[in-house]
Amino acid sequence: MRIIYVTASLPHGANEAFIVPEIRHLLSTGHDVLIVPRSPRGRVFHGQDLLKYARRVALFSPGVLKTAAKATLAAPAETVAAVRLLWGASSLGVTLKNLATVPKALWLADTAARWKADHIHCHWAGTTATIAMLASKLSGIPWSLTAHRWDIVENNLLAAKVRSASVVRFISEDGLRIAGDLGIGPVKNTRVLHMGVPIPARGARRPGPKPIVLCPARFSEVKGHRYLLEAWQILQRRGLDAELWLAGQGELRPQLEELTNALGLVGSVRFLGALPHSALLKIYEEGPVSAVVLASLDLGNGLHEGIPVALIEAMSYGIPVVTTATGGTAELVIPEAGLLVPSGNPAALADAIQRLLQDAQLREQLGDCGRRHVAERHDVVRVAAELVNEFEAATQTGRVCLTRGPWLATSGRRQPRAAE
Repeated sequence: MRIIYVTASLPHGANEAFIVPEIRHLLSTGHDVLIVPRSPRGRVFHGQDLLKYARRVALFSPGVLKTAAKATLAAPAETVAAVRLLWGASSLGVTLKNLATVPKALWLADTAARWKADHIHCHWAGTTATIAMLASKLSGIPWSLTAHRWDIVENNLLAAKVRSASVVRFISEDGLRIAGDLGIGPVKNTRVLHMGVPIPARGARRPGPKPIVLCPARFSEVKGHRYLLEAWQILQRRGLDAELWLAGQGELRPQLEELTNALGLVGSVRFLGALPHSALLKIYEEGPVSAVVLASLDLGNGLHEGIPVALIEAMSYGIPVVTTATGGTAELVIPEAGLLVPSGNPAALADAIQRLLQDAQLREQLGDCGRRHVAERHDVVRVAAELVNEFEAATQTGRVCLTRGPWLATSGRRQPRAAE
């Protein structure tokens, strides 16, 4: 198949590494993938090898605006009909964000037609889905979306997008529940399909002179780093001789560095910065890490974890995990596969980390079970195959192109190639 992936910024930025295994697997199995970031800005951090598959144009680049103007002049009625889909958003601010994406959506419709795409898929139910929905309406190419967490809560025309998309994928049962609370789904085109990762050969066990606990998470409030640091202070006062590595970047780093100093943890806490995805996986493969921990919070209004891919990846290497019972995390960390503690409770978090570090048999048992659980439910091979099945089903029942103006490179939906 020829599949367009609409992202927020990937291959730019550091926050969408979890999409990379999915795209790489599709490419490795013979599918053509074109990556279209909504806003291609920031350092190319995780997807250097994906650059050649990306069409990186800004929302208001001259090429985008030129194509949008030609589209509007060639097919004004159809363009206006598509833009009307954007009215009725939850707030004026959301409506304005959506309107800002219209030129990019018109450009994408033209690009998808010229590239002879079979399907348009986007990650996030916000403005990336707005772009994909409009491009689908104007090109007649079926589209789908993956909804994560905050983007469900934002409710950016989510009901309209569910009606328009061929399939709406939620990455967790918790995400589907949140949509249900908004009066959306489950309906026939909604699915729970977890994010997938490659299942590696189990990493080596090469413990250093002291245990290492790794927290791979961006420095934002929902990740609960301050509670982790408070838990680490408790462990240091108990005499635990171990290191805490914080891998990530974000707006809270200065405050967390200050807190580390204030708690007297400078000698036992290392800030690694934002690691390239490959570098993080190399740490898991080489085996110096005794446990991976996330201290995530539930901030209310749906602001909590979905199912953290950071934990999925660690578990795939047989590394035991300690985390908090927020959002969809309990769907991943079942009792036999890791340790769950209440969020916002440094003492409980400290107890769980200490228990794990001092019990080698428990680490082995949790690591083995976690790895099996991930292999059964989060293997990217299976996840990508299910996605392709959905894309192919949408293509087989694909709609006739709704707009046949000269700005489109094709006059209608082409038939899928037999070889695909």
